[in-house]
Amino acid sequence: MRLSLALSLAVASLWHRRRILLLVTLTLTLSVTLLLGVQYLRTEVRQSFNQSVSGTDLIIGARSGELNLLLYSVFHIGHATNNLRWSTFQDLEQDQRIDWLVPLSLGDSYQGYRVVGTDRRFLEHYQYGDEQRLAMGEGQWFSDLFDVVLGAQVARKLGHNIGDKVILSHGGGRTSFVSHDQHPFRVSGILAPTGTPVDRGVYVSLEGLEAIHVGWEAGIPTPGRTLSADAARESSLAPKTITAVLAGVERQILTFRIQREINQMAAEPLSAILPGVALSQLWQVLGQFEFILLGITAFVVVTSLAGLVTVLLTLQSHRHQEIAVLRANGASPTLIAGLYLLECTGLALLAAVLASGLWYLAVAVLAPWLLEAWGVAIALRAPTLAEWGLLAAVPVAGLLVGLIPAIRAWRMGRRPAGWGAAEDMAG
Repeated sequence: MRLSLALSLAVASLWHRRRILLLVTLTLTLSVTLLLGVQYLRTEVRQSFNQSVSGTDLIIGARSGELNLLLYSVFHIGHATNNLRWSTFQDLEQDQRIDWLVPLSLGDSYQGYRVVGTDRRFLEHYQYGDEQRLAMGEGQWFSDLFDVVLGAQVARKLGHNIGDKVILSHGGGRTSFVSHDQHPFRVSGILAPTGTPVDRGVYVSLEGLEAIHVGWEAGIPTPGRTLSADAARESSLAPKTITAVLAGVERQILTFRIQREINQMAAEPLSAILPGVALSQLWQVLGQFEFILLGITAFVVVTSLAGLVTVLLTLQSHRHQEIAVLRANGASPTLIAGLYLLECTGLALLAAVLASGLWYLAVAVLAPWLLEAWGVAIALRAPTLAEWGLLAAVPVAGLLVGLIPAIRAWRMGRRPAGWGAAEDMAG
């Protein structure tokens, strides 16, 4: 009975002061939304990165740091320090312990997107997410020397369809002043969306990539040295070097032995890395920045709660008559203090609920843009345990900071009737 009375009085008090408290609640709601958003994005971005490649046991490239090799081979960020010889790739193919190999050759670009030279093994063996395989959304994998397959994001953003002509640019930058306009490629297929860097790739055959660079030894086309399309189709165009290799090991127990042997190979300095270990190192580097950002947003929430307490204390100086009436009607000092705790906790709880709804609305609106602009796939899902903890911490924090006006109200409620406003203000 006493609890229901306290709740009804608290609701009536909040409604009476709704105009002022609405602004405070809005500020707290926005700050909690920011806190929840940072935690949500932190989890989703990490999950998206971790699911970019799966089922690949080793990534092999020229001698380099683990993160650098991971970034340029999987995420198409940065550049290789060197290439590895095609003959070395052929030697790896002879290793019976290795189940499959996927060659990757990087270097050129198309309107800011990385061109990847590979073969059909990329479509057959590359996996992402929960060991999901790539699939063609439209058309088919390249079969002609000058066919090209586009990632889903490239096709969507640039508006390409099957049969369109594509002219690659020399070099890997977003802006190139030299193009391979003598050898346009035809779009033969578009990959189904994956939410990974695969969506931002432009895929051609190793031979096609080699064909457009014949006569480009100086970085620009040499007159009389380049091949025509017909001549290129009749030529032997096996690559001399490639950038990296994805490898799958038949017996997982042999992975570390194969890695050690490749790293110690005398014929050519190579690096073989475990994708999962390299991703862990990446998050060790980025983890401290994540927690700094999360700490800043938590401080914003604390500031908003401090503003709520300030408003309640300010209003309290005008409520001595209300307290006197409650005392005259038999309300105890504890009940009066409880009203402030209920008000502060109720506003914090309301802010947490509104923030949850606001954030999920923002996810629904921003998810397509994040996928298109950044290649980060996020989806609506139930809150994780950590996110539930953050939401639950908001009303708990409201209860704690509500102790400040509650204790002051309890002291005011214990004073005898007849004390003036000046004494109340001083208390």
